[in-house]
Amino acid sequence: MANYRRLWLILIAILTLTFALLGYFGTEVYRSAPPIPDQVVSAGGAPLMTEETILDGQTAWQSVGGMQLGSIWGHGAYQAPDWTADWLHRELLAWLDLAAEEEFGMPYEDLNGQQQNALQYDLKTEYRTNTYNPETGILTLSERRTQAIAETADYYSRLFSDAPELRSTRENYAMKENTLPSAERRERMTEFFFWTAWAAATERPGSDATYTNNWPHEPLIDNKPTPENVIWSIVSVVLLIAGIGGLVWAWAFLRKHDEEEPAAPVRDPLTSFALTASQRGLGKYLFLVVALFGFQVMLGGFTAHYTVEGQSFYGINVSEWFPYSLVRTWHIQAALFWIATGFLAAGLFLAPIINGGRDPKFQKLGVDVLFWALVIVVAGSFTGNYLAIAQIMPEHLSFWLGHQGYEFVDLGRLWQIGKFTGIAFWLVLMLRGIVPALRQPGDKNLLALLTASVVAIGLFYGAGFFYGERTHISIMEYWRWWIVHLWVEGFFEVFATTALAFIFCSMGLVSRTVATSASLASASLFMLGGVPGTFHHLYFAGTTTPVMAVGATFSALEVVPLVVLGYEAWENWRLKARASWMENVRWPLVFFVAVAFWNMLGAGVLGFMINPPVALYYIQGLNTTPTHAHAALFGVYGFLALGFTLLILRYLRPQVVFNDRLMKVGFWGLNLGLVLMLFTSLLPIGLIQFFASASEGLWYARSEAFMQSDILQLLRWVRTVGDVVFIVGALAVGWQVVKALFFPTLITAEDGAIPEQQPTRA
Repeated sequence: MANYRRLWLILIAILTLTFALLGYFGTEVYRSAPPIPDQVVSAGGAPLMTEETILDGQTAWQSVGGMQLGSIWGHGAYQAPDWTADWLHRELLAWLDLAAEEEFGMPYEDLNGQQQNALQYDLKTEYRTNTYNPETGILTLSERRTQAIAETADYYSRLFSDAPELRSTRENYAMKENTLPSAERRERMTEFFFWTAWAAATERPGSDATYTNNWPHEPLIDNKPTPENVIWSIVSVVLLIAGIGGLVWAWAFLRKHDEEEPAAPVRDPLTSFALTASQRGLGKYLFLVVALFGFQVMLGGFTAHYTVEGQSFYGINVSEWFPYSLVRTWHIQAALFWIATGFLAAGLFLAPIINGGRDPKFQKLGVDVLFWALVIVVAGSFTGNYLAIAQIMPEHLSFWLGHQGYEFVDLGRLWQIGKFTGIAFWLVLMLRGIVPALRQPGDKNLLALLTASVVAIGLFYGAGFFYGERTHISIMEYWRWWIVHLWVEGFFEVFATTALAFIFCSMGLVSRTVATSASLASASLFMLGGVPGTFHHLYFAGTTTPVMAVGATFSALEVVPLVVLGYEAWENWRLKARASWMENVRWPLVFFVAVAFWNMLGAGVLGFMINPPVALYYIQGLNTTPTHAHAALFGVYGFLALGFTLLILRYLRPQVVFNDRLMKVGFWGLNLGLVLMLFTSLLPIGLIQFFASASEGLWYARSEAFMQSDILQLLRWVRTVGDVVFIVGALAVGWQVVKALFFPTLITAEDGAIPEQQPTRA
């Protein structure tokens, strides 16, 4: 370890510092979360709602799909409104109409400018004044506001039912008829919506900003970016520039150039031993990857079509059985499952290689058990999602067996426990191959880093158990982003980097010194910004300025290492020229090159576009977010999982020759389809919404009238072109994998490879 001591100490120091920040300011999230009143009463003392009924409303919202149907505080789906912003605006307009009738005897719209301004002043004063008493736990509301709440609640109760007068609205919002059949649960849900809007309009004690840092933009009550928002946005941009400059200087002056590349082996070292039983059993994992990938891609097209025909698929009414909230849930969950399966397969393929080409005892049995457990979790969670959203499942079981309601962790808690158990079991299978190797003499630094990333992946998914069905949504968001951001964007990134370095090192293409040093340095850079950068998702989730400051500062540093990924892509690509046998793994290498490109564009450029607080203030919950999400999730982790799949397949079926024509269609179809999807549809829609949000308010950028405008409808139809190209690419890659797994005799050297360069087995 002596040769890498400084790199290890830097990594350990960074992890210590960043997790200390994440933990310390995590306690701030707990301390500063907007209060849920014990009681909400009118000025006359009439009871309106309680903490229990508000939380009952939260569980009702979760059961209909939660964040898969509209959004709360900007987090969730994008076709229906953001319920916080929409409720707030509707309630404000109701209050103004009531005030106009009471004081002037006419509707608000008929008043002159002076009269309207006077009422708007009163409106702002009433709504921004905090009338919550922390000593008694009672929130008191004026009689006028109580009436405005009742009118707004009535609209929502009818919207989530099958009221005929709102049928076209439900269609435009991609809601099925009678979304929430129970009138009592609809009433409870409106109370939850009200509370999220109250927190977004009422100033935090001792501050002139609301509990959500003045989000959403709402001119009627002067919700606008805080000075701190602007300051930390500027700081984040300056730090980004400084970080990039520092990295370039370090790259130029500190990187060692005297390391000679090792002589490439005559034959692929990974073919110098026979496949183990556990490795041969990985074929079914690869099939599951492409099967779920194909399913997810088809669901993506189906989900996108709902944005133009809210309840139909080319005229066929399918929303009663497969509504938007369900297919979007399945679309996201399928992506997480197939990408995770690809990563798990890569680890299980490496374990025997690490162990000297041998399987630990019963490793094959463990691989098989893990696979079928994964199948059960996938099938069970999908079934539970369906039963919950269809409102068939009893309400007390919905969170546990049906739908948690939170994006990316939608699966019921029981299936979440099953998934965690499976990942922990994978960790055990990995360690059974790794631990004996760690005990052997020699340089084990790269293996130690790989081991650390494997342990982190196995354990950090457990962060999802720190919240429950009735946990305060601010606290839930803190832990949810531990999974969505920290677990995925942090530890999976380190695992992927280290696993690739280990593979190339095992192939004899890069020296162990270079692979180890690069992996340790990359891990430090990823963790420095990635761990406290988790807070950039929480700017407006009921947190305070320090959380915004930490999130803006460190998340800017997340982008820094991504600027040199072009060099990494070139380094990976040039490996194919090191030895003739590398031609056989050319296509996995091509996919790894794509990972570097999309990491730079999707995670870097498009990620930072929505990262500074002042930018996110206006565009949180708009189509700029899925622009980044698609480019980063599929562009980085999707291409990486497919690359792992093709690499493993290359060794499972050494006699098979990949069809160059099929692979070109697959690779370029996926890349071109993704580009078209992003830059001809999602991003233009997001930018148009951005202007609407900045000029009128978030409620307008997500409103029925704006979202159904001709230009946005046209852009959503245009997305069909990119979706079709992408689907063709996905089917091509999937068919190549299926052919190689199940019909290897149908593939010959005529498909494009050189027979004598095929991998052989000793």
